[in-house]
Amino acid sequence: MGAWLCFEDEAGQGLRPPEGRTWGRRGHIPVVRVTAAVTKRVSMAALICTKAGHRPRLIYRIHLDRGPAKGRRKGFTETDYARLLDAAHQQLGGPIVLVWDNLNTHVSRTMRELITARSWLTAYQLPPYAPEFNPVEGVWSHLK
Repeated sequence: MGAWLCFEDEAGQGLRPPEGRTWGRRGHIPVVRVTAAVTKRVSMAALICTKAGHRPRLIYRIHLDRGPAKGRRKGFTETDYARLLDAAHQQLGGPIVLVWDNLNTHVSRTMRELITARSWLTAYQLPPYAPEFNPVEGVWSHLK
């Protein structure tokens, strides 16, 4: 086929530190300043792409969640994934065989329509609860 084999996964990280206790001088409460007052969560989607005769690529996108909004997802939407895949196609310059998990956004009707509309894209689902088959899982252990 001459296609790029791309594995996709996503991860999220809250930016608020956990509450804890610490020592302080008697009568003086220690205060920890938190800079994540506006952005509550960072979500990241990444693709690891391989093709024989080419160096592997890591392509990713970041999504900042700025707090609760009615009817809005905290993480990536179908449109965000479509933009990631379009950017990967443009950077890689060839067809893509995509392997990803069974996240509800990945298997939605909207996502199936977006995949069908792209002739250069073929998508396969990983079996449920099979992170050992997805090399992107290793990226999150280094990132977090």
